[in-house]
Amino acid sequence: MADRHIKVTLGSETEEHYAYDEAIKTLRTNIQFCGSTVKVVMFTSSVPDEGKSSIALSAATSLAQIGKKTLLLDADIRKSVLVSRFQLTDKISGLSEYLSGQKEREDILYETDVENLNIIFAGPYSPNPAELLEEGLFSELIEWARASYDYIVVDTPPMASLIDGAIVASHCDGAVMVIESGAISYRLEQRVKQQLEKSGCRILGVVLNKVSIEGGKYYSKYGKYGRYGRYGKYGKYKEYSRYGAPNEQQSAEGQHAKSGKK
Repeated sequence: MADRHIKVTLGSETEEHYAYDEAIKTLRTNIQFCGSTVKVVMFTSSVPDEGKSSIALSAATSLAQIGKKTLLLDADIRKSVLVSRFQLTDKISGLSEYLSGQKEREDILYETDVENLNIIFAGPYSPNPAELLEEGLFSELIEWARASYDYIVVDTPPMASLIDGAIVASHCDGAVMVIESGAISYRLEQRVKQQLEKSGCRILGVVLNKVSIEGGKYYSKYGKYGRYGRYGKYGKYKEYSRYGAPNEQQSAEGQHAKSGKK
């Protein structure tokens, strides 16, 4: 049962404009058309800031709104954005603490103000996320969720230079790749595609995100570049080999999420 002491309010995060909302409904329908055996769906990208977390949240919310009991699982232990996005001030327990044996499953499961939607947050930064995700507890959590929910939407780290997403993929029924329009090279996307295929995870499709509104094209809520701006190396992106490197506050919190049972 979800933790009833703290109810996460999604608020404006679910309030999109018409074109975006229709695109998410199309995505939801396409996921449903993949068949009843596709229950655990991961959303991933090549590099940071392509918008995968927003798309995953919107897809999970949309599924819940049509009566599907849905769990949003934030498996981005390195650099989650969800807690800060919702501006939660209460202490939030998460996946990293569960996988390191510090919390029980019921301690990390939260209700939201969207009926049928629960969330498991990533938890404090962990210096060894790949090792935590390989724990038997992660497999057990996924199997429990399969029996308890209609859909499990998993937000994973970018896959271009990290193994975490491939580990998660091995537990999923399908993957959706989120790609920022005009920002990522074909070769890089092919590398991510190959990683997913090696994991045995079926690729369900691709979401082309942040498409320019010029010429009447469809677009996401971020417009062409939105708040993410431009970067440097790797097309419009900065170096991402240190993705998830903690700031001072994260580092202090992360000491509580190290691997090793208590």
